[in-house]
Amino acid sequence: MVEQKQVARSKRIQRRTGKTFHVATRLLPQRIRHPTYVLYGFFRIADEVVDAEDTGTPAEQRAELDRLRAAALGEEPTDDPVLEAFAEVVDRNDIPDEDVHSFVDAMESDIDTDRYETYAELEAYMDGSAAAVGRMMTAIMDLDPEEEAEALPHATKLGEAFQMTNFLRDVREDAVERDRIYLPLETLRRHGVSEQQILDLEFDENVAAAIREEMARTERLYEEGVAGIKYLPEDCQLAVLLAAVLYVDHHRLIRNRGYDTVSATPELSLTRKLSLLVRTRWKWQWNRDPEAVFYDMCTDFDPSRERHGHGPHGTGVPQTD
Repeated sequence: MVEQKQVARSKRIQRRTGKTFHVATRLLPQRIRHPTYVLYGFFRIADEVVDAEDTGTPAEQRAELDRLRAAALGEEPTDDPVLEAFAEVVDRNDIPDEDVHSFVDAMESDIDTDRYETYAELEAYMDGSAAAVGRMMTAIMDLDPEEEAEALPHATKLGEAFQMTNFLRDVREDAVERDRIYLPLETLRRHGVSEQQILDLEFDENVAAAIREEMARTERLYEEGVAGIKYLPEDCQLAVLLAAVLYVDHHRLIRNRGYDTVSATPELSLTRKLSLLVRTRWKWQWNRDPEAVFYDMCTDFDPSRERHGHGPHGTGVPQTD
């Protein structure tokens, strides 16, 4: 049985490092909220093996990730309450070992991979860093087999959408703090942007065009992801919907900056997050269609692009780059 102290430590990790997701997590029912804190605690511990300020040598990082992997799968004992709780959540919810391996493998790839030539390569990375997270979240919601089969492909796309929003928002941070570029290099070249231009934090209309293209791709991922929320348990749908609303609202900030996430990193204020929470919850009281509420809340997709006809306002995400 996962103990309260294990949940409390995991919750503190999420509150400190995942402030946007934490707001949405609080709307989950307790039976799902507590395991979610545990999952997120493990994700952050593994991520910080590579991304913390003092991370050790590559060999030391790999050894630590191997230790975390073994503890997470219950193969080795651990005195870390979060790892112990994570292993229990994995066992109790039949989370596939391959999803745990996929996630840890993605963290390990960050040790020596800091560029992605194509979106296909980036998508393969995100299968571990993001899509596997979506699949694990689906597993702890204890769906029946038919609902799970319907929900999983959408959960995968929503996890990728969240990750892509982070990449778009954090271009400056990734370049300055980690010497990483997550925008596909082929996209940058297509718009006449070099790696060095990103590393030198030189923003221009070409960089804006590259970010705009990847944002259009990301919004198609949201479209696919949000379409699966209806397959989740009813008492979980609002929380996942709110997470999507909060994450995609970063796109509004990015557009307002002319797609410049090189000069600064846009962040949602606490006031804005609470406003979105209240408005989303209010709309949810009157309309329990997750897609309709999402598109009603998210009117800041690129207005220059053709939209789908979701809901009474005909809003939606762009279909083409």
